[in-house]
Amino acid sequence: MPAPGVTPDWSFEREHWRRGHFRVAGVDEAGRGAWAGPVTVAAVILPATATELPFRDSKQLRAPERTALAAEVRRVALAWAVEHAWPEEIDRLNILGATHAAAGRALARLDPPPQALITDYLRLSTPLPLLWPPRADALSLTVAAASLLAKTERDALMAGLDTEYPGYGFAGHKGYGAPAHRAALDRLGVSPLHRRSFAPVARRLGTGGALFGPGGDRSP
Repeated sequence: MPAPGVTPDWSFEREHWRRGHFRVAGVDEAGRGAWAGPVTVAAVILPATATELPFRDSKQLRAPERTALAAEVRRVALAWAVEHAWPEEIDRLNILGATHAAAGRALARLDPPPQALITDYLRLSTPLPLLWPPRADALSLTVAAASLLAKTERDALMAGLDTEYPGYGFAGHKGYGAPAHRAALDRLGVSPLHRRSFAPVARRLGTGGALFGPGGDRSP
């Protein structure tokens, strides 16, 4: 794991550039381990200029910083797209399959299309050249840019859904397994936003056959 304060750079992108692939898409997700709401995947192509950019892993930033940098990503990107996989798709495909499906949809929307990919340890099935190092969101500027879009779009979505499903606290914990979320599940029961294949939700439904534990499947 990179040390705190590691600054992402163009090292992985340059590996693709040296092979003549200059439209490099970074891919990252948010919400993979949440118990409720979608998993959100963003794909971003930045200009292959190797200029200094302020993007950072979204997890290292406060919400106002993420919002400001996400706006900058949209301003400078050659192309970007965000897609969601909702609980029904997650329960049907499993969390890894749903993440792959959302990533495929986001990449298909990029115009111009990518020539190569970098993901945050997500081994996509693709004919394109692919690098998928762990913690790429902290190491690659392009993946950091994708992380900013995925996180901010999902957080805004969950805040909006809080008004549709009051009492669960989605605007605060964003669907993750916080103590307040556990208490709300016990008090209110399972909502349509919850992932029924995740163990904490499945236990409350009495199905007892959950496919995943509290954090979901973290394999690539």
